[in-house]
Amino acid sequence: MPKSIVVLHGDQTGEELLAQALRVLDPDVIGLRASFQHFDLSLGNRRATHNRVVEEAAAAMAVAGYGLKAATITPETAGDVGSPNMIVRERINGSVIVRTGRRIPGITPVGGVHGPIAVIRMAVGGAYGAKEWREGEGLQEAAYRTERITRRDCRAVAEYAFLHAEKLGAKVFGGPKYTVSPIYEGLLKEEMDAAARRHPNIRYEPQLIDATYALLLTHSGEALVIPALNRDGDCLSDLVLQLFGSIAGSESLLLSLDQDWRVRVVMSEAPHGTAPMLFGKNLANPMAMILAGASVLSYMGEPEAVVARAVENSVFEVVSDGIRTVDLQGRATTAEFTGEVIRRVRNKLG
Repeated sequence: MPKSIVVLHGDQTGEELLAQALRVLDPDVIGLRASFQHFDLSLGNRRATHNRVVEEAAAAMAVAGYGLKAATITPETAGDVGSPNMIVRERINGSVIVRTGRRIPGITPVGGVHGPIAVIRMAVGGAYGAKEWREGEGLQEAAYRTERITRRDCRAVAEYAFLHAEKLGAKVFGGPKYTVSPIYEGLLKEEMDAAARRHPNIRYEPQLIDATYALLLTHSGEALVIPALNRDGDCLSDLVLQLFGSIAGSESLLLSLDQDWRVRVVMSEAPHGTAPMLFGKNLANPMAMILAGASVLSYMGEPEAVVARAVENSVFEVVSDGIRTVDLQGRATTAEFTGEVIRRVRNKLG
């Protein structure tokens, strides 16, 4: 029986790029028969179903273990359907989000960046979903926010960071602003220190979050793994990916971990949004969504992992040969880039 991938459709350019990733995952291209379960998470359908479709998609993913998601619109109006990402993360018990900046062939990175930089971001809690309110009037009006993180979520980020660093041959670097917030942000620092004691062979260099940003522009180029709180990791991962040339240069992984910190559910997506300025123009870079599809395969077993490597290698070979979209100073359209990836995947697997 083929393994099942839950496909979460989205909005605008996010949906267009998902279509490109699914072109690559076509059985006629990769030679594998995967079963796809499709859910429409477009803004209109989320409103029509009052987010029931998001709940159904998350439930299906928790059973299947694999998901591939398009970028979706999060409305800004209070009382609207909100972010589907937050619902999915909570329903599958997502612990960490992993985004890895890496060299894009032929693209000059910023500063001394050379080795891969993986941001291990807390997937839930913090500023996202926090209770907010205001009191007072005029210039005396004050805004308040109550945030929450748990020791388990902090331990998941810290432990997975060290496990990931071991796999990459990297150093665990960075951390929260625990000097200003010793109780709240200090909880993650405590778990980072404890994880360092459990993994004495992994190099460990804790830094405050502001120093982390600054040192990223001057570091020696070695591989890094950076554990971060939810909002810190959101901001930090965008910076890291852009240091390597494009936010569309890497996939984003949401991982649900079991009690032994092994991956139980993986959902992959592009780290960027719906890019409304590029909608319908056939110009957006499909790299991240194609790599997202490959990443899901890499967790499914050895036959799928072989295909995942073929897809990933093909993506970077295409860029190396100068076939690039406009964000990488190229002239290829979205469809042309994907078509060239497909041609090379077929050659590798044929």
